Amino acid sequence: MQTKELINKHNFKLLSGTDLERSISNVYSCDLLSWVMAKGKNDTAWITVQTHNNILAVASLLDFSCIIIPEGIQVDQEIIDKANDQDVVMLSTPLETFEIFKILYEAGIQ
Repeated sequence: MQTKELINKHNFKLLSGTDLERSISNVYSCDLLSWVMAKGKNDTAWITVQTHNNILAVASLLDFSCIIIPEGIQVDQEIIDKANDQDVVMLSTPLETFEIFKILYEAGIQ
C-alpha cells in the first residue's frame, strides 16, 4: 500500500509532505517516543496522538512512510509547517487506532 491510498480510498486528510507514492510496509502505534525509536522500522506508518516537534524528528530519523494522527486530533500549524519543511508525510483521520490498523491489515500490512 502507498500513502496516497489512505487519502484516496479511505479519506485520510493530508496535513504535510509530498512523497505520497511511498510504500507502507508495516504499522506501529505508540506514544512513548523512546519506545518508538527502539522498535520503529523503515517504511512504517506510525499512529500517534502526539502532535509536537519531536514526532517529526523520530519519523525522519527512522525514515517512516508517514505519521497518522487519529481521532481528528488537531495539529498546530507550526508543526504542519515544520513537517512540510522536512517533507514528513503527516495524515489525519477521525478514525480510532483500531480502525486504522484494520484498514492496513486488510491491505496486507502487519
